[in-house]
Order: sequence, then structure tokens, then C-alpha cells
Amino acid sequence: MAQPNHDPTAGDVLGVYLRSQATAFLRALRLHDAGAAGAGGGPDAGDGAEAAHGLRGAARRIASSLSTFRVVTQSGWADPLRTELVWLSSTLADEHAYAARLSRLMEALQRLSASPEVPAPRGTAAGALTVGSARAGALLERQLTLARTRAHSATLQALGSARFHAVADAVAVLASEVPLDPVAAGGRLPDVLTPLAAVARTRLEAAVDSLPAADASGPYSAHADAAWHEVRRLLRVHRYAQEALGDDAPRLAAASEALNQHRDASEAATASATAARTPRIAPATAYALGVLHADQRHAVEASRLTFHTLWQPAPAVPAGS
Repeated sequence: MAQPNHDPTAGDVLGVYLRSQATAFLRALRLHDAGAAGAGGGPDAGDGAEAAHGLRGAARRIASSLSTFRVVTQSGWADPLRTELVWLSSTLADEHAYAARLSRLMEALQRLSASPEVPAPRGTAAGALTVGSARAGALLERQLTLARTRAHSATLQALGSARFHAVADAVAVLASEVPLDPVAAGGRLPDVLTPLAAVARTRLEAAVDSLPAADASGPYSAHADAAWHEVRRLLRVHRYAQEALGDDAPRLAAASEALNQHRDASEAATASATAARTPRIAPATAYALGVLHADQRHAVEASRLTFHTLWQPAPAVPAGS
């Protein structure tokens, strides 16, 4: 008598992952709601940041899985939900991004002002960078705080909207029941999910292979940032696909963090360049912003090197050689 096959199906594995991420989403939402109902009606800053981080992470993972493993789900349900989750995670990310950018730039200005290795501009006193840094910091704080305030208002509006509540309701349903395609979901994991995850990796590898070569004329290659940002997005898709299959490789997480640092440095450099174009700023302020821009572009290049080292590690040296 044949023994029943107890191997998990593609639907079993994907269902477990999606339900776990939906549960994480709802847990973060409860944390946010609890903070918002606290003293004075305002959320604690720490709890609010933790809740937003949890919502973003779960929303990204669900949306990515619904895209990578689309054929395993009921697409009429999955496609609209994925679109809404992408909107939500993008909206929630803006406020955090502006706050982190300002903190990064303020720390860099303090470090550069205290460094004896940064020369003063020709024809000025040695303390010009210190003076310019203070003014540059004030300018960046005004610009980025305004952007953060606007992003915070957009976040509050989004979280109070009927659109968000519809998303939350859909995720609540997902936490208990995953609408799956009965045919694809009944297939074996190696026959269904593994090939779909391999497609995500192939796209990532193609994007890495097509990255522009370093500019031999200097350390800066801002024109290549968009291609690197796309690699970061594809790496995240690949990493989430591996998570769904139960393989959370540390190397992928480290490579992803390197590209996060790349993104942060790139956007910080852009913010300093934007501030430097402010009309009628003092020469010392412009100089400090220029030094800051160069510092962040160096950080961009360092992150690219780190990623390549992690993605294509040097071959091991044979023992005894």
C-alpha cells in the first residue's frame, strides 16, 4: 500500500510565509494604534518608528512575494493588493528617509569640521570650514525638516484614509486565509516555487552584470546611481524569495545592507548638492556643502566596493600554497 505524500506543496510553503508576514503587519499596526492612543493622543517616538518599520517591512515582503510567486496565487486578488502595499510602504518610508538623511549629514559635517585632513579653501582662514559647516547644517536642517514634516503629514493622512483601512482589512484576511491558485499551489515546491525564485535571482544577476564600470577619470559616478538602486531593489526581491523558501542567507542580508548604505549616501550627496544651489548663500557655506558632497560620494564608492566584495568574494587560497 502506497504511503501518502506528506511533502509540503508550493501552496503550503507560500501560505505559511504570507500568513506570517500578514501577522507581523497586524502586530505593527496594533503597536501604532496603541501609541497613537497614548498620552495626549500622540505616539511615542520610539514606538512610532518601530511600528512604521514593522509595517514597511511586512508590506514589502508581502508585495514582493505576490509578485515573485504570482502564478501560485489568485491574481485577481493578489495584483490589487500588491499595488496598494507598494503605495503604503513607499509612503511610510519617506518620513524615516528624511530624518535619517538629516542625521547622517549632521554627523558628517561634525566629523569633517573636526578633521585636520580637510584643507581650508584657498584664500580663506583655516576655520572657514567650521564656520561654513554651521551655516550649511542650519540650511540642511531647514530644508530636510520641512520635507520631513510634509512626509509626516502625508503618512498621517494615508494611515487615516479609507484606502489604508481597505489594505489593512485585506491583510487581516490574508493572516487567516491565502487565496491560492488550486493547480499551481498543489504542485511540489521544487517544481513551482524554486524555479520562480530562480527567475528573481537571474534578473538580479543580469542587473549586477550590467552595472556601469567605474569612471576612470575620478571617484565620482553619480550617473550610475539609478542602476545601483535597481540592483538594490532586485536584491531585496531575491532575498525575500529566499526567505519564503526558508533560506535567509546572511551574505544576502549583508549585501543588501551595503546597498542600503549606498542609497543613503547617494541621497545625502544629492541633498547637499541641492542645498548648495540655494541662491545667495555665503562662499564658506557653499564650500562646506561641497566638501560634504564629496564625502558622501566617497561613501557611495565605498559601498559599491563592499557590495562587489560580498557578491563576488575572492576565491579561497588552497591550503599549503
